[in-house]
Amino acid sequence: MQVRAGCHLRGMVPPLEFPYNIYIPGKGTVMLRTRANTPRLSANAMTVLRRRYLAKNASGNPIETPAQMFQRVADNIAEAEHLYTSSATSRASDRRTERSSVAEAFSRMMSRLEFLPNSPTLMNAGRDLQQLSACFVLPVEDSLESIFDTVKHQALIHQSGGGTGFAFSHLRPQNDRVSSTSGIASGPVSFMRIFNTATDVIKQGGTRRGANMGILRVDHPDILEFIAVKQDPKEMTNFNLSVGMTDAFMTALERQRDYALINPRTGRAVSRVRASVVFDRIVEAAWNTGEPGVIFLDTINAQHPTPQIGRIEATNPCSEQPLLPYEACNLGSINVARFIAGPARAPRIEYDRLAETIRTAVRFLDNVIDMNRYPLPEIEAITRGNRKIGLGLMGFADLLIKLNIPYDTDEALATGERLMRFLREQAHAASADLAKDRGLFPNFKGSRLESEGQRLRNATVTTVAPTGTISIIADCSPGIEPLYGISFVRTVMDGVRLVTLHPEFLRRVRAAGLYSQRFRDRVSANESIQGLSEIPSDLRRLFVTAHDVTPEHHVRMQAVFQKYSDSGVSKTINLPATATKADVASAFLLAYRLGCKGITVFRSGSREQQVLSCANIQYC
Repeated sequence: MQVRAGCHLRGMVPPLEFPYNIYIPGKGTVMLRTRANTPRLSANAMTVLRRRYLAKNASGNPIETPAQMFQRVADNIAEAEHLYTSSATSRASDRRTERSSVAEAFSRMMSRLEFLPNSPTLMNAGRDLQQLSACFVLPVEDSLESIFDTVKHQALIHQSGGGTGFAFSHLRPQNDRVSSTSGIASGPVSFMRIFNTATDVIKQGGTRRGANMGILRVDHPDILEFIAVKQDPKEMTNFNLSVGMTDAFMTALERQRDYALINPRTGRAVSRVRASVVFDRIVEAAWNTGEPGVIFLDTINAQHPTPQIGRIEATNPCSEQPLLPYEACNLGSINVARFIAGPARAPRIEYDRLAETIRTAVRFLDNVIDMNRYPLPEIEAITRGNRKIGLGLMGFADLLIKLNIPYDTDEALATGERLMRFLREQAHAASADLAKDRGLFPNFKGSRLESEGQRLRNATVTTVAPTGTISIIADCSPGIEPLYGISFVRTVMDGVRLVTLHPEFLRRVRAAGLYSQRFRDRVSANESIQGLSEIPSDLRRLFVTAHDVTPEHHVRMQAVFQKYSDSGVSKTINLPATATKADVASAFLLAYRLGCKGITVFRSGSREQQVLSCANIQYC
């Protein structure tokens, strides 16, 4: 199935504006102007919504419109307001009016595609399942009972629509002693295969197939087996893998020394290996297949908000959310491309309007924590205890294009840093206001935030998620990624092909009188347009794509966003097929030096099947 991107549903009229009141903590009740909540959606968005998100009848046919879906979600999430409205100081009619106003604000920002929550919230809010979290981390301890309890918990989470992350670093290495049976251990990789198989037979909530992150510390004795496992394309097909790097390992690598491999059962060194040998294996594997990525455990824990509870050892499947065992996070992203105003010759970011949306989105995500139905009591306890949320952004590449700033420039880096700093400042201010009205997160005492004097409602507030399918709904570029191509294919939802031709590029080439069938075919056949001389140089310069961007600039872009992310940043360092192993090694080392919490690389063509591609696109 192929769908042309960039066209909107026929017969839609411009939405009308009308005023309404909303209560904002610290500001009281204010009047805002909004638009009737009729979303303008692309054909690709409608394909995704009909197949995955809209409520269906017993025959599998959608029984709600996108506008009804957004209203369902808004009404459900606004129900949390009653938990924080004092009956002694407010009449019932006033409380109903207030909740209605909050629901209207939630619906408006979703319908205008200015903010979207993570997929489970869109799918499940206001429905029987009511599981609203995107990601969870589950502990895997060194016993058969713990391992298979976790497999069961993984299945329940996948069934409810969530993804799971695991650290397998506590499992004893292959050939180690098992005293209870007088046998020998099979090692963490063998047990990971059980988790992978369990994922194959569970389809998430009937709408999403399960995703996992598997992490092993770089000082585990089985690290070389772990690094190599996904070089076989049939292995671990439901896992992303990352090596948990330590400062000690990175120091040994820099000094060209060896380091100790530690048996987690005994805590003793079992051997020593040259750090460069292990690093070269990681680089070669990532160059070959994009796996494994790396996460920097000590960097993560240096910024961990609740160290009094324990150390962080794992992340969600996309690695932007470092989480404690049993912790869940609720994510949402603002489509920053919707906040550009002014004439084409002098566009600007509407920071005032963006600030309003940030504050409303923080309130929305805090409400999600209360409205969520958690798969396990352990998850509910720690998630409510830390109240972590992850507000991020998408549409960044589109925003740069509207501002006439090429992605691979210092100006783009500066724009990204200003934008993320603003998002964090406003989001933290909103969380602080909620803390005054609703209280601090319960685990605040002893936290890093207490020692720094940050009195917030949420232990973490900002993140940058990949926004895969929600960016399709919002019809914008995903996360902070550059354009993958001017024209490209996304393969999603068990083989559905969604064709995208960038609408702003299309508008500009039509205005220049360049558009034709032959021109479109030429663009569609190339990952980059830099070699197409018929396109004016200013357009070629503006519309750079992922493979035009140097690995160093990719990493530097990730780093400027990481400076203002409480959690992590999901970004793929997309490399052309011609990239070298030295390019991969340089990207890993630069990411560590610049303070990134993790990094993933992907060299085009290194896998037989990939989600994004540019070559040989045919339009229907």
